[in-house]
Amino acid sequence: MPEQLTRHPEVTLQVLRSAGAQCAEGAPQDILTSCPAERFCKLPGGEICVFGLSDASKMTQITTTEWRALLPLALPESPPAPESVMNEALLSGGLGLLAGVAIGLAFSYFRRRHH
Repeated sequence: MPEQLTRHPEVTLQVLRSAGAQCAEGAPQDILTSCPAERFCKLPGGEICVFGLSDASKMTQITTTEWRALLPLALPESPPAPESVMNEALLSGGLGLLAGVAIGLAFSYFRRRHH
């Protein structure tokens, strides 16, 4: 029988209850014996244990190795380091300044030639 991990365990329990599941009512736990009673649901076809994100470490069907394998998939790419962002800003600003000086010199040169 499955353990389920969700961001919204209370909503999941309500949905299961609406489908006829006995959730957090003290129903006998034949298979999921380590499921906290307040997270346990019994249905005619089996049992479900609903965990919230804060209780993920209490799950018994997913091993530490499996959690570690999932972690890189769940983490976004790290943002650039602050110094690299500053270096990019300084480089962009410097290039902009140089471009401005070059345009100014070119404008000045052409202006002098035409007068």
